[in-house]
Amino acid sequence: MNWPAVLALAAGTYLMRLSGLVLRDRMALSPRVERLLDLGATALLVALLATAALTQDGGFAGWARTGGVAAGALAAWRRVPFVLVVVLAAATTAGLRLLGVP
Repeated sequence: MNWPAVLALAAGTYLMRLSGLVLRDRMALSPRVERLLDLGATALLVALLATAALTQDGGFAGWARTGGVAAGALAAWRRVPFVLVVVLAAATTAGLRLLGVP
């Protein structure tokens, strides 16, 4: 990626964040719309997680990585400290690969 593209994306991201702060007091959103916006943000994060964690080079990343992601997600859901979530996910993936799981 070249620098003009990086700078354009950075400026766009900054302006989007700034617009939220500036417009927050000028617009009144109903609780239903706020709930839908929260759900939309969650859906985007889950989609990003799924594509980043479960695919590699345009194909399925394998069951070892999927197991590690599942173990990490379960630990995060149980509110385990973040460092332990990362260590547990990595250890699960490494253990499954050591056992020969692709």
